[in-house]
Amino acid sequence: MVFFCEAIRITTRVKRGSVARKYRKNILNLASGFRGAHSRLFRTANQQEEKALARAYVDRKSRKRTFRRLWIVRINAAARRDGSTHSAAIHSLYESQVLLNCKILAQVATLDTYCFSRIIQKVNNKKK
Repeated sequence: MVFFCEAIRITTRVKRGSVARKYRKNILNLASGFRGAHSRLFRTANQQEEKALARAYVDRKSRKRTFRRLWIVRINAAARRDGSTHSAAIHSLYESQVLLNCKILAQVATLDTYCFSRIIQKVNNKKK
């Protein structure tokens, strides 16, 4: 008589109740400001949270582009009051070695128009 003893795999039972609850609770806390089921039901909250994080990443990049466009528009509007353009003003500032970035120039252009026009006039006079 031959007995074939097959190796029996014994795996331990893993109870994930507390871990799963903690994971779901974290997701629902992240989605707490969302509307309707998106803040109450785990599956929809998880989907919306993924989408929100993706949009946040994209918008952090686009915010830089948006602000740069805004600064250019403001500088251009203020420079045109003085008979110049944005590109000409930036070029003359660069040639005169005036170290003001676009953000600061845009703030000066909107908050103190007299100071901005004086800067542009000085730079243009140096250029000639």
